[in-house]
Amino acid sequence: MKFGVITFPGSNCDQDMIYVLKHIMQSDVVNLWHKDHDLQGCEFIILPGGFSYGDYLRSGAIARFSPIMQEVIRFAEKGGYVLGICNGFQILTESQLLPGSLLHNHHQQFLCKNVYLRVETTQSLITAGLTKGDVLKIPIAHGEGRYYADEITLKMIEENDQVLFRYCDGSGQVTNEANPNGAINHIAGVCNAQRNVFGMMPHPERCADTNLHNSDGRKLFESILKTVLV
Repeated sequence: MKFGVITFPGSNCDQDMIYVLKHIMQSDVVNLWHKDHDLQGCEFIILPGGFSYGDYLRSGAIARFSPIMQEVIRFAEKGGYVLGICNGFQILTESQLLPGSLLHNHHQQFLCKNVYLRVETTQSLITAGLTKGDVLKIPIAHGEGRYYADEITLKMIEENDQVLFRYCDGSGQVTNEANPNGAINHIAGVCNAQRNVFGMMPHPERCADTNLHNSDGRKLFESILKTVLV
């Protein structure tokens, strides 16, 4: 599988993602620029974390109109795989490729720490290799990570099994104390109804190398590759 990682002005996790895909997962990967009009034959597009265009107006609001995103939207509408992490998740909601939105953390503070996620479904490319109920330790780094959706949208994504991850404690219990940003229903990641577009606030690329003493994030990339190659 050929991956494409997009760099926007202000991206700061693009090279981390490229490193993991190329050197840890031994995959073919190209770096795409925000002004590009060509996805270069990539089969899986990743929107990395950072502060695209300085996060002016609203996180992801300007990046949504970049030339490359017009290609990504068309690619996704045709069934192409797209994953947005942190700022990438924000861009995908702004592009309406994913339901809901990301708001300021409930305490109005930037968070950078390890959190726990509970796998809520295996009906997606990034979780198919996991088991429902698995607990992953993954770092977060965001100021606008509070997932929100209106009542109708929330009911839809819950009933359609579109919630990928929920914040939990180390034993898998979903509690208010384990919810770092006040996300509605403790949601940390979702997919679209067609299950080809994925978004999550935590950073799996920051915990995919054994040298970092945590490789839980690698399980998501392994799931992608194993599921596609089956």
